[in-house]
Amino acid sequence: MCGIAGYIGKKEGLPIVLSNLRKLEYRGYDSAGVAFFNSAKDARCEVLKAVGKLANLEKSILGVKSLPLTAVIGHTRWATHGVPNEVNAHPHTDCRGEVILVHNGIIENYRQLKDSLSKKGHRFRSQTDTEVVAHLIEEGLKNGRNFPAALEISLKQIVGAYALAIIYKKDPHKIYLARLGSPLVVGVGKDEHYIASDPTALAGLVKKVIYLKDGQRGVLSVDGFEIGPARPKIESLDLSPEQAQKGKFPHFMLKEIFEGPEVLLSALRGRLMPKTNSVKLGGLSEVESKLKKIKKLEIIACGTSYYSGMVGELFFEELADLPTEVLLASEYRYRRYPVKPGTAALFISQSGETADTLAALRKATANKMLTLGIVNAVGSSIARETIAGVYNHAGPEIGVASTKAFLSQLGVLAQMAIFLSANKAKLHKEVIAELANIPAKINTILKKNEQIKALAQKYIKYQNFIYLGRGHNYPTALEGALKLKEISYVHAEGYAGGEMKHGPIALIDAGFPVIALATKNRVYEKMISNLEEIKARRGPILAIATVGDRHIAKLVDDVFFVPKTHEMLEPLLNIIPLQLFAYHFGVLRGHDVDKPRNLAKSVTVE
Repeated sequence: MCGIAGYIGKKEGLPIVLSNLRKLEYRGYDSAGVAFFNSAKDARCEVLKAVGKLANLEKSILGVKSLPLTAVIGHTRWATHGVPNEVNAHPHTDCRGEVILVHNGIIENYRQLKDSLSKKGHRFRSQTDTEVVAHLIEEGLKNGRNFPAALEISLKQIVGAYALAIIYKKDPHKIYLARLGSPLVVGVGKDEHYIASDPTALAGLVKKVIYLKDGQRGVLSVDGFEIGPARPKIESLDLSPEQAQKGKFPHFMLKEIFEGPEVLLSALRGRLMPKTNSVKLGGLSEVESKLKKIKKLEIIACGTSYYSGMVGELFFEELADLPTEVLLASEYRYRRYPVKPGTAALFISQSGETADTLAALRKATANKMLTLGIVNAVGSSIARETIAGVYNHAGPEIGVASTKAFLSQLGVLAQMAIFLSANKAKLHKEVIAELANIPAKINTILKKNEQIKALAQKYIKYQNFIYLGRGHNYPTALEGALKLKEISYVHAEGYAGGEMKHGPIALIDAGFPVIALATKNRVYEKMISNLEEIKARRGPILAIATVGDRHIAKLVDDVFFVPKTHEMLEPLLNIIPLQLFAYHFGVLRGHDVDKPRNLAKSVTVE
């Protein structure tokens, strides 16, 4: 996710902002930029940008100094609108270069705003949604409005999420702020103020911070701050510089698991419309007429994305009545089979550069198929080469073992399935309403992290595991087993519950535990029968079950309860304890869970 840093005070601000941007590098980024005033005579504002690492930006400003008592803002960008390049990097300006700003979030209605502003004579340089905000403020400054009034009228026109830090050439001694949906923190010092998108950047600099709330605006100066309309709350920052990179988390993997609720909200924001019982996916709007002609969908992916595709297969069949098949990209590229008219291909990849998936895409393109994508990395090869698609908006995933990307893929797949059909209004209403509740329910699971850690400690002696699930939870079992393999290097296999008696049950004894997804759904009784078979052979069982299930505790050795949800959405909750179990199991075994051996974050070779 993008990073924001800013400073106003009696010191030279540029080195401070660059240092704080370095503290935000863990968030991942593809370009960076700063804006500052460097001329004592006319307070000329400089905007400097660079693609790639911060070292490239630092080279471009070597020897340049910013003025004390004037504002400095900076940004690390992870592309969401427009490919990574200097033009699309932040900060962005208005036509006259007087309004300069950095932004985290998504401006959902930026196309409409851009068209309207263009008709009024505004000239746009970038492909980003962010630049629209600078021009809105420029337009708002007309007719004698002061800057706060122009900012306010601009914000009222925006649909989406934002954390904004803005400087104004005619008032270089202030930083203006606004927040809605994306985090922004103010560091309160003596005769100086800092801003950051994450409090980790402020560790060691200040002891007091203000976490801006949604709807709050503010202005910072050397002399003080004004934040409203709600009265700001000043809180203590108990964070050492050593802790700052990963925040309060010892590993990126754990941090990314805990980001799950916000990640899912990002995947739903501006798309899921409970009030109208609908889903809006702008990335598919241009091919909507072609989507209605699809007779079969092929989902093509690798690894974790393949397992999310397996859940997606059930979404498309149940929510959209669309026959769907999930295929491994590494096998698809070598298959020889006839492509029937009306078959579309959906490619899922976190990085958008997965070699096998990209090769499969090119094969589908050669076959003149309608190609769609679900990709997390903006501007990646798969994002560019598919005809249409949807971005995850999960932010960069630093831990090699995918956690939050999987969750966001499930959120996007569910919405895409609803988008493709309008014939099941009652079922859609149930799923849409419950999908909006999932982030809060994930939070309740995360609060039981210590319980999962204790379970991992109890099972740490075992070298083999079977993960069992049925229906929507079968792919979840596969993904849970994959996580344990990736992180702890123990043997773990996922199976459909009904397949146990067809071979795997031969492995079960007192030294071979089973992790069972046994939440209350239409196959619950069948799952219980599978567990009875395992129990009869003395196999230890750790069950993931629905809150309120009193029966299962009598059957299994250990149970972890998750909130009740719609059966189709159970994977979004059940995967969280499995991810946490794998994480703690790996840590307790002394492994580097962020960088598992032999694995790469993006598999770019076959």
